[in-house]
Amino acid sequence: MEPQKFSWRARGRSFTYAFAGLRHFFKYGHNAQIHGVVAAVAVLLAFVLHFSPMEFVVLVLVIGLVWMAELFNTVIEKIMNHLSPAMHPEVKVIKDLAAAAVLVTAVVAVIAGVVLFGGKVMEMVRNSYQL
Repeated sequence: MEPQKFSWRARGRSFTYAFAGLRHFFKYGHNAQIHGVVAAVAVLLAFVLHFSPMEFVVLVLVIGLVWMAELFNTVIEKIMNHLSPAMHPEVKVIKDLAAAAVLVTAVVAVIAGVVLFGGKVMEMVRNSYQL
């Protein structure tokens, strides 16, 4: 089988498929919707609190990591549900591990958020007492 030649049209279609996946993720993924609201609030607060470019980059990275973990978790759940519609102990372990990855990523994001936003709040408190 001969490898396919590069095609801009094919690259464009791959973006179409990716955006279709994101639409499905946010339309049907309840956790994705929660993460989306939290992310929007965090980004809005970052603007209000005048995050530095580096602080903003860290915030965007942790938001992206949580969404990536949730996307992979969703993929693993859908694959396992397709391959094994009946309850199976090993499928449960696989799905629990995928959910644990999301949990770990979310905890890391919360810690990063506490450091980022806590630092800004402490800075505001210090500045208010210096007036």
